[in-house]
Amino acid sequence: MKRLVPTFRSSRSIAAPTITNFGKSWALANLLVLGPPYRSEVPDRIRRLWCRDFRSAVLAVIAALGALALSFAAASAADRESTNHEPGIAQREPYGIGLEGFPYPYPVNMLPVVNEGEQLRMAYMDIAPAQPNGRVVMLLHGRNFPSSYWAPEIKVLTEAGYRVVVPDQIGFGKSSKPSGELHFDNLARNTVALLDHLGIAKANIMAHSMGGMVAVRIARAYPDRVNHLVLAAPIGLEDYRMYVPPTPTEKIVEREDKLTAEGYLKQLEHNYAPKIPPEAMAPFIDARFGIKGAADYPRWLHAFVSSGQMIYREPVAHEIPLITVPTLFIMGADDHNAPGKPLAPEAQRPKMGQNAELAKALAAKMPNGHAEVIENAGHLVFLDAPDKFNALMLPFLAK
Repeated sequence: MKRLVPTFRSSRSIAAPTITNFGKSWALANLLVLGPPYRSEVPDRIRRLWCRDFRSAVLAVIAALGALALSFAAASAADRESTNHEPGIAQREPYGIGLEGFPYPYPVNMLPVVNEGEQLRMAYMDIAPAQPNGRVVMLLHGRNFPSSYWAPEIKVLTEAGYRVVVPDQIGFGKSSKPSGELHFDNLARNTVALLDHLGIAKANIMAHSMGGMVAVRIARAYPDRVNHLVLAAPIGLEDYRMYVPPTPTEKIVEREDKLTAEGYLKQLEHNYAPKIPPEAMAPFIDARFGIKGAADYPRWLHAFVSSGQMIYREPVAHEIPLITVPTLFIMGADDHNAPGKPLAPEAQRPKMGQNAELAKALAAKMPNGHAEVIENAGHLVFLDAPDKFNALMLPFLAK
């Protein structure tokens, strides 16, 4: 436990107390206890009226209250340290489960939405270019990432003249964490509601990881709202139910709650084969474990686990060939991420996560689909190989 050192502020910075009834006794207690030079501020006539026994009693009460306050402070600090003591996580107040205190690269706005009868708020960034080309790109994040990780692509796109809209889906980032379950149809509906709110009739959509599954639902349900679709290392290219048996929610909650920052980093490195330096992974660890000491952390955990069950229970692979809008898959050759793979029978695991080949096969079945694979890139393809990624993405959007 860190040593707590009490500090005091000069009473000169506080407005003078009113000397009436109890206030008179309390003011005298403050002035007499503090000693010089404050004691000289008490008139002699009043000081002579001060009862020595009463003064001692007040001092005892103040001392007791001070000790009690310090004990509460110590207990609070110990609790924070025990719940937020993860390798690489700064010892500080935890973030809120809406990532309050976690920095985003641009101002964040909120859109009220209603899902399953629950009043929620959807966070989003809306970034205007210096020289607009009249087009809009909406960026959809993955499950393990706050939308702030799109910062490099936001810069590239705004410099190319695009207005860029970047939401945090409900249940993620700075958006509300619902008490109910998450569903892709609701996330798609919320995203289109954001376009309506911003007066955007049609947008290009670029989506990463789980965001690709949301994008598929948008392209299928609202094809007239999408110009081009860029799927950057999406998941959902196969039906995970074909390999992984169902897992009870309470078991997933228990497993996720026990996960440490070190274990999470190893998980990301194993699943995503990242090519970015280790320090570039720090924000992902911080966003995940910096909230663990928050009072309503169980609500965040419920939403996070619900998102995993949504990915498993609501596959989109069978819908992808039916997408009619122009679609470009940009895959990392080393991306073999497959949610739930460790839970599959060992003999089935090698068959899962052949994402580059899956993307090629699906694109061949689509009326306007195309797939590109970037060598020496993993699941974080737009961060692993930004120049190659942008060289594919920008010409496609400009068509």
